[in-house]
Amino acid sequence: MLVPTSAQDLRELLLSPCSEEHAIAPPAVLTMLADLAGHIEPVFSPAAWLVTEDGMPVGLFSITRAPEQGVLDIGYGIAPAHQGRGLAGRALAELVDWARHDARVRCLSAETAVGNVASQAVLRRNGFTVVGQRSDAEDGALLCWRRHVTAD
Repeated sequence: MLVPTSAQDLRELLLSPCSEEHAIAPPAVLTMLADLAGHIEPVFSPAAWLVTEDGMPVGLFSITRAPEQGVLDIGYGIAPAHQGRGLAGRALAELVDWARHDARVRCLSAETAVGNVASQAVLRRNGFTVVGQRSDAEDGALLCWRRHVTAD
């Protein structure tokens, strides 16, 4: 379900013809994620993962900034045509399991919009807890989540 994905792989997704309905992310988002992965890959890899179902791409997970002290900040999204089927939850469970077996990772963190109840449920079901709030100029009020994957 999760396939490690490089910045180059993300750029190639931009060249793949598909309808807007089945695109895993808008072109601007794919470009931003490819640039972000390209920045992170020299210090930590994989920097992104493709979420697949039956061999087809349906979403993405990404590290959102270079890891510090074993903390991976993640973001994720599932294409609208594939939402509501538990894909994000299953993919996040797989990522948590991967993180448990990678000695470089101590915990995972994520942020959700205060009103994004679906994403909050995905995080909660995968053992994340709210550790704070912050306000972002672009995204508004955000909940900050964290899940330890090793014993401290």
